[in-house]
Parts: sequence; structure tokens; C-alpha cells
Amino acid sequence: MADADLALFFALVRAETRWFETLDDVVHDAHGVRLASYDVLRIIDSVDGCRVQDIVREIGITVGAASKSVDRLESAGLAERRANPGDRRSSHISLTATGRRTLDEATPTVARHVRERLERLGSDDRRALRDALAALRATFDDD
Repeated sequence: MADADLALFFALVRAETRWFETLDDVVHDAHGVRLASYDVLRIIDSVDGCRVQDIVREIGITVGAASKSVDRLESAGLAERRANPGDRRSSHISLTATGRRTLDEATPTVARHVRERLERLGSDDRRALRDALAALRATFDDD
């Protein structure tokens, strides 16, 4: 049983790695932004009053990694920090006009690539995969 579990783990990691790297190249070539940065742009856009801690919670990375990601987005002119009036220890992060444009232009590319890849699975398989991954991710909430 342990061998089957290890095989499943590495199959999942390898599939994710290949998919991420492929899509990262597609997004970078078409829009000049890396997939990880695109993901952070999506989070900033979706969370009202987004803070670094919101990015940490959503992606599951360290505060330092999230902060550096925001620093890179700021340097590229895609995001900006503003003082958080409710908590002087944190900032609100928002998209700049360039960040908004980049997100809006890259989203159809990402969505198309994801849809084309997932269409290779049947709808039952996609549903089962979504449910299994949600259940697996929830196991980390207990740690």
C-alpha cells in the first residue's frame, strides 16, 4: 500500500509540475508575466482590501515569499501597496491600471489552456478530481 501511495503522490506532483511549467511558458510568452505572478494578481483582484496575509492563506506560502512576490509586482508596475487604515502593521494591495490590463488580457489565455487540458478528462473525472483535491487540501488545515 505504501508503494501505491508514493506512486500516486509522485504522479500528482509530476503532473502538476509539467502542467504548471507548460502554462507558465504560455502565459509568459503571450503576456510577459509568470504564472505565479498571474496567480497573485488574481488573488489581489478577488480579495477586497487584499493584504499579504490573504495571499499567504490562499496560496499556502510563507509571509516572506508572498511579500517578495508583491515587491516584484510593485517593481513591474502591476500592483501597489497602500497603508491599511485599520491596521498600521499591514498594507492593502491593489492592482495598478497596468496590472488590471495584464490580468484581463492573460485570463482568457489561462482559461483556454486549462479548459483544453481538462477537456481531455470526462466531466465525471473532473468532478471527482476537484472533490479529491479539495479533500486532500483540507487535510492540511489540520496541521
